[in-house]
Amino acid sequence: MKVTFENPFKPGAGHRPPYLAGRNDEKSEFKRLLTQTTILENAVLTGLRGVGKTVLLDELKPIAQVENWFWVGNDLSESASLNEENIALRLISDLSSLTSMIRVEVPNTQMGFNADPTAESTVSFNRLKDVFVQTPGLVSDKIKAVLEFAWAIISQTGKKGVIFAYDEAQNLSDHAAKDQFPLSLLLDVFQSIQRKDIPFMLLLSGLPTLFPKLVDARTYAERMFKIIFLEKLGVKDSLDAIKKPMDDKKCPVRFNEDSIELIVECSGGYPYFIQFICRETFDIFIQRISADQNLSVPIDSILRKLDRDFFAGRWAKVTDRQRELLTVIAESKNGGGEFSVQEVVEASQRLEKSFSSSHVNQMLNKMIDGGIIYKNRHARYSFAVPLLDQFILRQKSDYTSL
Repeated sequence: MKVTFENPFKPGAGHRPPYLAGRNDEKSEFKRLLTQTTILENAVLTGLRGVGKTVLLDELKPIAQVENWFWVGNDLSESASLNEENIALRLISDLSSLTSMIRVEVPNTQMGFNADPTAESTVSFNRLKDVFVQTPGLVSDKIKAVLEFAWAIISQTGKKGVIFAYDEAQNLSDHAAKDQFPLSLLLDVFQSIQRKDIPFMLLLSGLPTLFPKLVDARTYAERMFKIIFLEKLGVKDSLDAIKKPMDDKKCPVRFNEDSIELIVECSGGYPYFIQFICRETFDIFIQRISADQNLSVPIDSILRKLDRDFFAGRWAKVTDRQRELLTVIAESKNGGGEFSVQEVVEASQRLEKSFSSSHVNQMLNKMIDGGIIYKNRHARYSFAVPLLDQFILRQKSDYTSL
């Protein structure tokens, strides 16, 4: 029997799963933010890698549009955060994608003696950049002038406002040594614009390292943002994410209850891992059905493939001594949970060469920069990569069995 049914599971980065399980509370919270007339709260969408931030961000866009908001945005590359002018040009470019499609009365900024005060036109990137260049003052003054000018155009459409949505926002950073503060500029500009009742809302998505960065840049960021932290899926939502993509009557594969229970356990409820394990299991079952073989999940081989595809690249970037530290953390009583510097120091005493507090602090800070660890506002740390502790334990098991 030749099976041609397409595998419904999609573990790619940012790919929408066949069924988006859970996230109703997060959507409701976003809808609440859209009811603001004066923007008092912006949003930070955060969580570990593989938890579905980009997918949810894509789901929020049509919600905003239905609620009569415009939506602009992009991924924030590290180059956008190199200096203040780069982040300003990022905003101008994103705004121009919107204003260039709106034909309205535009204030004439170069009026002659007999010139009309307004003219019907669209506003291109070059027009917005002209406003930026011609406005005197600092970069922040210039970009505020652009945003105010753009709102004068956009407000004529009857829309409630504009969502500025940026993914991978953990890439934003200030660079004090170079006297460049693009992150601080972004926060200052939007706070100033919102105080003038211009409904431009920031929606930043990124790793858990993002919010501490915002607060370090400007302490008022703690009051400026509503944090939407994406947790792993609960058991019910995990079951839905596994079962519902196979509800199609033409689907030749059904996972039995034992297989489903094993996938829920090994995925930890993380959407990417659910999609990855289910995709591999689906392909294996198709082959075994064709060969009339027993259907069981070869979870060990699937996890090894997951190790190569998801974890290995990150593991390769840490030093041998950092790996020792990460192994101590993975083997500690908290495992993949939160931990403190002191707890790590104490757990390392069993090593021939233990870690001091200063050494642990130094190494954790380097791994925060590398996206392996994150620190919350209560001076406790966690892995920024889900189930990294289990990967580390598998690596140690393989090494000791040699």
